[in-house]
Amino acid sequence: MVWRYCGIRPLFDDGAQNVSKVTRDYTLRVDGDGATAPVLSVFGGKITTYRKLAEHALEKLAPWFPRMQTPWTERAMLPGGDLGVVTIDHFVTTLQKQYAALPPTLIQQIAYRHGSAARAVLGDTKTIADLGEYFGGHLYAREVDHFIAREWARSAEDVLWRRTKAGLHVNTSQKQMLTQYMSRHTAPPMR
Repeated sequence: MVWRYCGIRPLFDDGAQNVSKVTRDYTLRVDGDGATAPVLSVFGGKITTYRKLAEHALEKLAPWFPRMQTPWTERAMLPGGDLGVVTIDHFVTTLQKQYAALPPTLIQQIAYRHGSAARAVLGDTKTIADLGEYFGGHLYAREVDHFIAREWARSAEDVLWRRTKAGLHVNTSQKQMLTQYMSRHTAPPMR
C-alpha cells in the first residue's frame, strides 16, 4: 500500500491582487459585545506558530475574562521536551542501553514521540511481552494506554494519525485491533 499526505495552509483573503502576496500569517476576529458571549474566529495560521496564535487569541478574549493571567505558554516547554543539554540522539542511545531487551527501532520511535516522557511510557518494561498487544507500526498497548491515560486519546484515528504516524505502517486488521482495544479501554464520551 502506498500512502501520501500533505499539509494545507489556509490563507486569509486580504484582498491582495497577487495570490503569492497574500499573508501567510493568521487573522483573528472577535464577534460579540460586553453583554454576550464572544465568538472568536481564526483565519489562516500554521502549526509552528500555534502558541503565539493562542496567546493572541486570549488577548482578544481578555475583555470577557477580567481575571485572566498574563501569557506564559510561548516559551514553556512541551511535555517531554525537557532533555536539557542532551541531544535526542544521545537520549535515544541511553534509552536503548537501559531497555536493551527491546528492539532499538522501537525505543527510537517511542523517544521521538514522547521525548523525556519515554521512560514514563516504558516504565518497568523488561521484555517485548511487557508492552502488551502489538498493533503494528512500532505501536504497543503500553503506549496506547499512556495516550489514553495521559493524553486523553479516545480513538484509533487519533493515535494512528495525530499522536503518531503509525497509520502509515499498519494494515486494516491491525487498525481494527486497535479500534477494538480502544473501545474496551476508553470511557464513552460524556453527554
